[in-house]
Amino acid sequence: MTVPKAEPDAHDRRSLHERIAADLRDEIMSGELRPGANLPSTIQLRARFEASNATVQKALHLLKEEGLVVGRAGAAVTVREHRQRTIRPATSLAAPADDGPYPWLTEAAKHGADARITLLDVTETRPPAEVRSALGLPEEGAALLRSQLVLIDDEPAELVKSYYPLDIARGTPLMDRRRIKGGTPALLTELGHPPRRSVDRVSARVPTQEQFQALHLPTSLPVLCTLRVVYTDGERPVEATAMVKAGHLYELQYEFTSE
Repeated sequence: MTVPKAEPDAHDRRSLHERIAADLRDEIMSGELRPGANLPSTIQLRARFEASNATVQKALHLLKEEGLVVGRAGAAVTVREHRQRTIRPATSLAAPADDGPYPWLTEAAKHGADARITLLDVTETRPPAEVRSALGLPEEGAALLRSQLVLIDDEPAELVKSYYPLDIARGTPLMDRRRIKGGTPALLTELGHPPRRSVDRVSARVPTQEQFQALHLPTSLPVLCTLRVVYTDGERPVEATAMVKAGHLYELQYEFTSE
């Protein structure tokens, strides 16, 4: 397939190798270049982008750092298998059955991935403004924070920070530095605050220093941020969770049915 050459944009201040990487990245993530497929040769890329060999190699190096392609000297550069994982938020909301593994862990296992959670911290803190607003906290209000890191095949995949109102969390297993048996939905139900509705807000942002380091990001590509607010009876917010993933490795899939 011949891809038309993009005309240079006077407003695009990125270097040429970054623009080349951006175009190839889009073709990989959209499926135009499928897992296992060879990227165009260096000669083809040089002609397509009117670039030098060194510039093309710098672009390919970026994609290798991002984990999107693999290659070695003397061999074609190929699209990495499992280049992008699809996250289904509706599945992640489900509670584990009979204290078994979380549904999203089971889903990951279907694709041959080993998924696990590392608990990073449990502490009382003043949440970010968007979380304070979501939980209805005052300007100097505090909440309980449970911070976790999701790893897939031993690679950091998602930084998760869940906040809970202190009047709900204090004196409960939410305060313990260990996994919550049955998951937080089951515990909240047991505490008299059954989750009734969840609202997701999704945005793309430049990673913070903490996110960059925790997720082992190779470059400052945008991260995919989801703020999920869980409501109980009377529309009271009982949980606000900020989830951050590498934007070039994950996509969200939502399903809707007509009413």
